[in-house]
Amino acid sequence: MRRTAVRDSFTRCNADALAAQPAERAAVYARLKLAGLDDAPCHLAVFADANPTQGDGLGRATMPETAAYSVVMAVATLWLTARAAGLGVGWVSILDPALVKAALDVPADWQLIGYFCIGYPSAESDLPELARLGWEQPRATWMEVLRR
Repeated sequence: MRRTAVRDSFTRCNADALAAQPAERAAVYARLKLAGLDDAPCHLAVFADANPTQGDGLGRATMPETAAYSVVMAVATLWLTARAAGLGVGWVSILDPALVKAALDVPADWQLIGYFCIGYPSAESDLPELARLGWEQPRATWMEVLRR
């Protein structure tokens, strides 16, 4: 039931995103595999508590976004660990955060950081999918820039 609600949110948001694409990009957008929601065996919603009691607010008076940044760092660590284990991770950002929060019945003051689909990829590639499908051309990596 919860996965269905998240999938429904994606379907609505994705239709809106497709409709907003310029004509020359709409066909490419429509080909993007944006819905690991159907195939991934593991779904993970990650939230940040903007006002946790732990730490007694240390640092948040001047930089309240640090709670969310800490969660993003944890996600990056999870992502790298998953990839090292041969798992793929997809960040589903075409969602309505309010609908996801309601579907998952989390506290109202929690901030959705990301909704992730985790599983074994159907194929491996060194080229990102957005580049393979012609949505975006890859930029030089930092290693390539350093070599210049």
